[in-house]
Amino acid sequence: MLNANDLQAVVNSGRTVTQATPGDPALGDLTLLPGTWANADNLASHGWNMIALPYKEPGRAVNPNTPDQKSDFRLLLNQFNETLTFTTVDKGVPNRGAAYAQIFDRDQHLAALQYIQHIVQIAAVDLPQTADTADTPKGSAAIHHEPGLLLHLFSQTDGGPDIARLATIPHGDAVLALGSGVLVNGPPNFNNIGDFSPLPLGVDDDVDRNPYLAPYKHFKDNPFKNLFNPTDPLALLKGAVQGVNIKTTTVLTFDTALATGGINNIPFVVKQANASRMRAVFWIEELADLDARGNPQFMLQYAQRVLLDFFPIGHRDVGRIKWPHISINTMKLTARPAS
Repeated sequence: MLNANDLQAVVNSGRTVTQATPGDPALGDLTLLPGTWANADNLASHGWNMIALPYKEPGRAVNPNTPDQKSDFRLLLNQFNETLTFTTVDKGVPNRGAAYAQIFDRDQHLAALQYIQHIVQIAAVDLPQTADTADTPKGSAAIHHEPGLLLHLFSQTDGGPDIARLATIPHGDAVLALGSGVLVNGPPNFNNIGDFSPLPLGVDDDVDRNPYLAPYKHFKDNPFKNLFNPTDPLALLKGAVQGVNIKTTTVLTFDTALATGGINNIPFVVKQANASRMRAVFWIEELADLDARGNPQFMLQYAQRVLLDFFPIGHRDVGRIKWPHISINTMKLTARPAS
């Protein structure tokens, strides 16, 4: 949250909508985000995605080597390039509180940082295999477009989350995830980010022994592009920063299970593959080495897990299997507005 002096200055200035600039104290832990992040130069093609989807085709086997094991889902893997742009900031947004509160800033004030995420697929593979069509492309294709806001809550958080993410997904999903940020010295610790298991919850997750998970085992044994193993997706994030001298890392964590967060979906999504929870961690990394002009260099990494609920657990109606939809990426800052 802002200190008392900065908060008083924002309140006195009133609400303003301007170009977001780095270093603005009103952005709090979001202050390094303004600008454009992309898979450029040596970080091209570093975006990876995995998703399990309902797939019922009578008589179609998961694997020709196990013809008796029929598929009711397919595992889809994508390699992609991304552009993530943080542009406008709406500062001093007031949430009105009780008029009789005997404290300064009885209202809550916040800043809303606008972002647009564009993801373009480079290649894709799935099992069981589907045809390469305009509806299920295996080559270059637009696969994601997300407008949203990141919020910095200046005050009145009662010790709870002080950042939030509002995301709108064209599939028919509206996301509110809450969280917090922290600045640490050195590189990220990818082993300290909570539960990011990539395997479905509600079934035996022993990939090597459970034939139901044959698509996961196939890509474990035969990684996509000889790189992406769906049973260990964070390995590529770790590899991307090996040998990189990272000075500091700002860690932003968002989770729809915190406080009043959640996901709302259109009826078809709820019925077929309900998105029930999202957890995402972003690492904004300042490199120790300056660029050729003497300016700081930055990288942005993230890991996101969305749980999709479909198919009942076992033969009893005790809930649905939760299928992790995981996205990871490593990007660099390619354009920064003047501060």
